[in-house]
Amino acid sequence: MTAQERRIVVGVDGSDSSKAALRWAIGQAKLTGSSVEAVTAWHFSAGYGLSPGSAGGFDFEANAKNTLTEALAEVSAFEPDVPVRPVVAGGPAAEVLLREAAGADLLVVGSRGHGGFASVVLGSVSMYCALHAHVPVLIFRDGREGGQAPDGTQGP
Repeated sequence: MTAQERRIVVGVDGSDSSKAALRWAIGQAKLTGSSVEAVTAWHFSAGYGLSPGSAGGFDFEANAKNTLTEALAEVSAFEPDVPVRPVVAGGPAAEVLLREAAGADLLVVGSRGHGGFASVVLGSVSMYCALHAHVPVLIFRDGREGGQAPDGTQGP
């Protein structure tokens, strides 16, 4: 990446909020001449009660790839000329997003995703990113919560 290239990183977990954030990031990228990195994280935690070899055949990484592929298919047609690079990375979602956002112009996350520890307004991932990122963070609230895309339209 050269110094002139602008980059927006957006977290995607397949939730409506993350798809709205992706749609907004793509619209903003068109306005600013940026590219978009759509990031989905996967993580195998001992909290699942399984050992890595006994996950019952569930492939966490493949599931994450499918989630991202489906979200991109649904949303990326919004602005087909904006370059969107899919990124699937292993690790806790907030840590993956912060790592991928290093050097970016902006990190965009939805206000609430599929995580199990959501607060009233912000999810645990969005809150962690807001508190720990070294780049600007935009927490996108989707249309049900009053959010708007750059073109003035409501979220999904």
